[in-house]
Amino acid sequence: MSRFYNDAVFWIEVDKIKPNPFQPRREFDELQLRSLADSIRQYGVLQALVVTRKEFEKPDGGLDVEYELVAGERRLRASKLAGLAQVPVLIRSGEDSDLMKLELAIIENIQREDLNPVDRAKAFDKLVKDFGFKHGEIGKKVGKSREYVSNSLRILTLPEYIIKSLSEGKITEGHTRPLMMLIDRPQEQETLFKEILFKKLNVREAERIARHIAVERARKLIDHELIEIEGRFKEKLGTRVRIESKEEGGKVTIDFFNKDDLRSLLERIIATGEMSGVEMPSQRVEDVAPLTEDEKIMAEDEPAKDEDDESLYSISNFSI
Repeated sequence: MSRFYNDAVFWIEVDKIKPNPFQPRREFDELQLRSLADSIRQYGVLQALVVTRKEFEKPDGGLDVEYELVAGERRLRASKLAGLAQVPVLIRSGEDSDLMKLELAIIENIQREDLNPVDRAKAFDKLVKDFGFKHGEIGKKVGKSREYVSNSLRILTLPEYIIKSLSEGKITEGHTRPLMMLIDRPQEQETLFKEILFKKLNVREAERIARHIAVERARKLIDHELIEIEGRFKEKLGTRVRIESKEEGGKVTIDFFNKDDLRSLLERIIATGEMSGVEMPSQRVEDVAPLTEDEKIMAEDEPAKDEDDESLYSISNFSI
């Protein structure tokens, strides 16, 4: 017997169709729904929805029928927006289990690529926790690899504010990889997340920063003095500061988001110098007196600075 009643398409009132309680998709773009509704007004519903049928006894006697949506929630919502009274449906025969309803809803959305990464991860998580599926089993059902399922589920280990931004499309699924590299360093993770948003970092740039932080972490496990100095820099400046030491000298990298942030950092550095009794230079370039002949000779005789020493003071060492 066919899984559908006579493989026939039936026309059902939209008000009689209940939503699928296992629908994994939670976010529906309003503009896309309105665009689909416009198309439905012009051409109708081109692909039938899938529902189950259930008879029940009314309180005043007699039988009534209700339908529960299995697949096609976007089309149902858009049909309501378009003002349709009825929609075409395929009615599945037999009593479908909750697992079957969830499976069909996930598979339909995966095939159409309608699920955002967060909804997809939550759907996979439900299959694991409520129905005892292994990652490999889920992969076979949706036509993906076990690694694809496992990586999707890892998204749910991120902080809620990052998950929300991913769901809203403010960051991409690719950005979650470098953020998950810092899962045990919440402060660094939050800083990188803000940089992705404000600096509009691409995935490769974010991964480079995350790897750098991981390397620095390994280094700091040995160099406790650098940890203390970096911590004092961060406390005073209120931003991420990295010290990279070399055999001789090194460089300091100070992160900032924009020009206003940079000006604020400069003011803090000046204020710190004033509080400690250090005089900060205030002359403009044009106010500096020209060198005397003796000073010129001394400058010419002075050995050139080592490139590493020079790079310490280079503006290129301050990341944007």
